Amino acid sequence: MRAFLKMHGLGNDFVVFDAREAPLALTAAQVRGIADRRTGIGCDQLIVVEPSAVATARARFWNQDGSGSAACGNGSRAVAALLGQDATIETAGGVLAATVDGAAITIDMGVPRFEWDAVPLAYAMDTARLPLAWSDLAGAGAVNVGNPHVVFFVADAAAVPLESFGPVIENDPVFPEKINVGVAQVTARDAITLRVWERGAGLTRACGTGAVAAVAVAQRRGLAGAAVRVNLPGGTLTITRRDDGHLLMAGPAVVAFRGEIDLEAFA
Repeated sequence: MRAFLKMHGLGNDFVVFDAREAPLALTAAQVRGIADRRTGIGCDQLIVVEPSAVATARARFWNQDGSGSAACGNGSRAVAALLGQDATIETAGGVLAATVDGAAITIDMGVPRFEWDAVPLAYAMDTARLPLAWSDLAGAGAVNVGNPHVVFFVADAAAVPLESFGPVIENDPVFPEKINVGVAQVTARDAITLRVWERGAGLTRACGTGAVAAVAVAQRRGLAGAAVRVNLPGGTLTITRRDDGHLLMAGPAVVAFRGEIDLEAFA
């Protein structure tokens, strides 16, 4: 049996294994089985926390469908909550600095990258406003904030049938590593309403990198100020741009419950 934590950040939920003392190797099939909400534990993403030679700990992230993910904003806050102190977290997307103040956790998500080959896109184009359209969704901004995102600015985020558009855009060949899809409604210079279709997971109640991406693109277009509240279905994250261009993401992460699981049952 292997101990795990079920954690979430604004309803974006994770199964977390602490492997700092006992190594853990998982297959994609095991990840899919554990993430299944009917026959497993159920989660949007799975996280394994390991020792690191360059940071306080290393975090590996998997999506619900068993695919890997370089970074996860809400998941990084969950890792910081597990560590219980200010920390650095090594991820495939780089080393992130976390500040823990009780239930409030801030992650330095770094400087957003807007180069077409950093997103990445299949060929060169203007990432400020992609010359592409999917029905009525057009003119998205593209950015990499540890994960690749496209953000569409719309009049009413709740009215967009993202469950239909999301998988089509996620898997479009123009995005060779697939893409996360956000629909954002700017309600003030310091407030954005956002829904996100996450690659490999689908619609989630919150997406940390999605919130960072939406603010990064909004700031690039002059639609938002330095500090922005991003209102997601699961709650609110605060994204702040530092003078050096780094984007800081602040919000909660909590333990829902602890348990044990027989990993061989999912082999």
